[in-house]
Amino acid sequence: MSLLPVIVLVGPMGVGKSTVGQLLAGRLGCGYRDTDDDIVAERGRTIAEIFVDEGEEAFRAVEKAAVARALAGHDGVLALGGGAILDAGTRELLAGRRVVYLSMDVEEAVRRTGLNAARPLLAVNPRRQWRDLMEARRHLYEGVATAVVATDGRTPEEVAQAALDALELKDV
Repeated sequence: MSLLPVIVLVGPMGVGKSTVGQLLAGRLGCGYRDTDDDIVAERGRTIAEIFVDEGEEAFRAVEKAAVARALAGHDGVLALGGGAILDAGTRELLAGRRVVYLSMDVEEAVRRTGLNAARPLLAVNPRRQWRDLMEARRHLYEGVATAVVATDGRTPEEVAQAALDALELKDV
């Protein structure tokens, strides 16, 4: 069983993977990495720009490669983009790892993100789009997860502690 990275966070856009990931890394005394940040640094453009200019299929190919590199080369806390789990190869790479699915309902998504147009997959009818995305992805998130942590109504600190508790990991 591969235990590196220490924790991999998955979940929908806006759930707090980056914030919680940084808190977990601080508590565990390890590094933090976000594959979306890797993609932006590599391509010199935002995720939204890549989606618009190259399309979702091209973005998913870039994302798949970024996730594979991060899983092979990072030993801290790793956050994956919301759609990374769509790829069967990525899901296979997550097998045997400590994966936490951070979940939230649509009302929490609205409160946190406003479901604004800066999210390329939510540009038209964002509430409906978010529900549709979650309907298509929830079973994939759950399928790769070692633990599921609901974020609704919790502070990032409470979510981080719930993740540590669920994985039976201790702060350093």
